[in-house]
Amino acid sequence: MTTGSSSTSQSGRPAPGSGDGISTFKGQDRALRADRLGTGGLLLSVLAATAPLMVVAGVMPTTFAVMGIVGQPLLFVVLGIVLVLFSVGYAEMSRHVHNAGAFYAYISRGLGGTAGAGAALLALVAYNALQVGIYGIFGFEVSGLFSTYLDLQVAWWIPALAAVVAVGALGWLKIDVNAKVLGVLIVIEVALVVIFDIAAVADPAKEGLSLHAFNPDTLTGAGVGTALCFCIAAFTGFEQAPVYAEETSRPHVLVPRVMFLAVSFVAVFFAISSWAFTVAAGPSAIVGTAQKESAGLLFSLTESRLGGTFTDVLHVLFVTGMFAALLSFHNVVARYAFAMGREGLLPAGFGRTTGASGAPGTGSLLQTAVSLIVVAAFAVSDDKPAGDPTAPVLHLFTWFGNVGALGVILLMAAASVSVIVFFARRGTAGAQAWRLATSAIAAVALLVIAFYTIKDFDVLVGAGPDSSLTWLLPAIIGAALVLGLVQGLVLRSRRPQVHARIGLGNEAFQLDKAAETAEPAS
Repeated sequence: MTTGSSSTSQSGRPAPGSGDGISTFKGQDRALRADRLGTGGLLLSVLAATAPLMVVAGVMPTTFAVMGIVGQPLLFVVLGIVLVLFSVGYAEMSRHVHNAGAFYAYISRGLGGTAGAGAALLALVAYNALQVGIYGIFGFEVSGLFSTYLDLQVAWWIPALAAVVAVGALGWLKIDVNAKVLGVLIVIEVALVVIFDIAAVADPAKEGLSLHAFNPDTLTGAGVGTALCFCIAAFTGFEQAPVYAEETSRPHVLVPRVMFLAVSFVAVFFAISSWAFTVAAGPSAIVGTAQKESAGLLFSLTESRLGGTFTDVLHVLFVTGMFAALLSFHNVVARYAFAMGREGLLPAGFGRTTGASGAPGTGSLLQTAVSLIVVAAFAVSDDKPAGDPTAPVLHLFTWFGNVGALGVILLMAAASVSVIVFFARRGTAGAQAWRLATSAIAAVALLVIAFYTIKDFDVLVGAGPDSSLTWLLPAIIGAALVLGLVQGLVLRSRRPQVHARIGLGNEAFQLDKAAETAEPAS
């Protein structure tokens, strides 16, 4: 069999060669450094994005207060099952596709390069939104710490901008260095939450160790759909494991392992912690207590059981946990930009690594620039004296956080469909039947959650039903998807060799080498 005149790759697309319009770099510049992450480092990097303490201290009290749903622990169990079903097909796909583009790489392999281009821009926007949104609540909390412990009034945007710079600097370091930073922070904050859980069980409210929160009857009423949206956002991060596939030694083993470990841990951890809230306050009183205490619920419960010193430490770790999430999302965005630059969806400069660290430096700079612009814009628009600390929480964090979560939900649904198509086209649908069935169930469930997210967006962002925000913010995700699809269609028409690269990742290197080797023979 000759390869010199072949014009198609094993994926059925035209083989990208020297005429694809993309600058050719040395392979080491277009590949992330392998063998940097093992199971522990990858797992901690992924869990950091879920921000356990931020979810326990922020999302859970809000869900109890706003939605009035006592059965939040059961919601985490249900969502955990849905996401395990999603992970079955997603993990199997990760054994066949190793690409820092993760979502869009998987989607392009199943649904084609044009769909992959749409998913790529959608992922870039969604993860940027999730990362940037955290700067709002980070600035608010740090400002509060300065006020409480140092009696200094600091505008929220000052610590937020300082964090942007610090995260950007760490983004240039080796990923294993980042993993160590994330690992220390995540282990400490998880330990503190576990201590609270134990304290709540040891000192329950008058109703005792009630399991009422796991009763299906608690999941009734109009707020259940919106509560699902709140709770699924808490899982965001576990799906990032494939982004680091190129930086592990055995991606076909480590990535699936870490995904299942992450989603299982998060589901169990959040279910137990939200149940601990109901035990500490009492199932009959948890909603009213959450409405009264708001984001201070966790801290008031710990102070009465574990003392002021523990609560002070918890406040500090709340901030460091957010910093860990900021760094984790930053790394993911940088790698998406790297993958897109390498495959022609962004300028070629984004597809290069930097120096000895092997980090996607240009992608890191892009994410830092986006963060600086957004935080600066919110700071300038803050017309309150010394900066109103409420604005970044209700606007920067809430708006961008929900926009990003909606994008990730849609990406997971599309990836589930792509898994089915991918294996069906390979003729292995029979052998993979049970995995494809789980992907189908997950796709339907995720689309239902996406529907409720869009339907109840006014509640999620704290706007009135007649507010233009209810359609403007979701429209950001729609616009990203449409622009990405248009880019894909243009590439397919005008630059088919570039279109053929979408989702190939490192495989494109081999195709380039084959084309270069074949040229002298032809």
